[in-house]
Amino acid sequence: MSDTIIKVRGYHLDLYGHVNNARYLEFLEEARWAMIEEKIDLGELKKRGIGMVVVNINIDYKLPANLGDILRVTSTIDRIGTKSATVKQLITSEGSEQLISSAQVTFVIIDIATRKVIAIDDATRDLLQKFS
Repeated sequence: MSDTIIKVRGYHLDLYGHVNNARYLEFLEEARWAMIEEKIDLGELKKRGIGMVVVNINIDYKLPANLGDILRVTSTIDRIGTKSATVKQLITSEGSEQLISSAQVTFVIIDIATRKVIAIDDATRDLLQKFS
């Protein structure tokens, strides 16, 4: 599990004064990168010739986030299959702990040279389990 803190800035807002729906994708991506950097040596993945590619994102918006809000994005591996895995991400308002949005992000492991999806081997599974 990993937590990332994000402060809502003016450029995150839409015409209605709350965070634009597309910005949540950026918040979620920022948190996934932070999670990866905390637990994985990206150089090791590159040496193994593998990468992670997002193939599906489902977001449920619960409450608006507004200018100045401090958001906590909690990310954890929710499921590891044979060729894909899912990251569960929750965005809550710091202080009130209200759920702002939740997301399920499915990704696959690819062979970087061929750009083809490959099976999640034991070494990769062990690596992903660090995020549970």
